[in-house]
Amino acid sequence: MDLRKLVWAARGVVYKLFFGKVGNLSYIGKPVSLVGAKNIQIGSRVRIYPGARMEAHGDAKIIVEDNCSIAQNLYMTVDGEPLVIGKNTTISANVFITNLDHEYRDIDKHIMEQPHMIRTTRIGEGCFIGFGAAIQAGTILGKHCVVGTNAVVRGEFPDYCVLVGVPARVVRKYNPETGEWERTK
Repeated sequence: MDLRKLVWAARGVVYKLFFGKVGNLSYIGKPVSLVGAKNIQIGSRVRIYPGARMEAHGDAKIIVEDNCSIAQNLYMTVDGEPLVIGKNTTISANVFITNLDHEYRDIDKHIMEQPHMIRTTRIGEGCFIGFGAAIQAGTILGKHCVVGTNAVVRGEFPDYCVLVGVPARVVRKYNPETGEWERTK
């Protein structure tokens, strides 16, 4: 293990005092910005690279399951209900993930003074989220979904699919009968 990873592992031990949970052999790179750290649960063998901003507002929880890798500059914000990142998921750099939208319809109030609209958001196990993707409120990704670079994702997507674009759409699905990833029409 190189010295950098050893320092990050030691920091992970210290973070156990602040987070709701930090599993074994997990490391978190500095700097990290946290809101509601006691409501953030990090599994074992999770790697979070520098620049993460994680906000768990109110009683909401962020749960990162085992063996996830999160590249630099993640921004994750949740309110109202848990947001789960399934085990064995890889999240590339500069990704945004949320389960909330800001209400905007009251024109007599600034948007930031209006309540949050909460929508269930969940990342299935074994997913890959590409560089710069935005996972918006109300997104549910099944197992082993691949999200392309800079995709803007909202909606429910089945297991074993590839999503690209703005807005994201399924362009390939795995066919268990043929064992092939097939284009969708």
